[in-house]
Amino acid sequence: MKKQKGFTLIELLVVIAIIGLLSTLAVVSLNSARLKSRDARRISDVKQVQTALEMWFNDQQTYPATASIAFGGTASIATGGVTYMAKVPADPTNTGNYTYSYTSASPFTTYQLVYTLEGTVNGITGRATATPAGLNN
Repeated sequence: MKKQKGFTLIELLVVIAIIGLLSTLAVVSLNSARLKSRDARRISDVKQVQTALEMWFNDQQTYPATASIAFGGTASIATGGVTYMAKVPADPTNTGNYTYSYTSASPFTTYQLVYTLEGTVNGITGRATATPAGLNN
């Protein structure tokens, strides 16, 4: 009797199942990495805006009024011919579900930047604020 060469149907199904499982795990870990990347960018963007606001405060002895800052697009943080930030960042997802918002009240000696994280970064999770004192929940 001749022995046939090749794979059985069961062997092929097992290999396909293993490949499916590995590809599912790869996609899940990739999505997690993307989420962490977007949150890291949000934190970085907020810190850059804070730096620009502090430079403004050092020159003007006041923070800009609420209407002075718009996020995304071609908005900048500038006054009197001095540009503190050429382009104010927008949310990395561009979905509209997330926004940076800036508020400051007269006499403009403080401000609050509100932002939302998708995950947890350094103990900060969800909706958080940035003030002259730093980042917090």
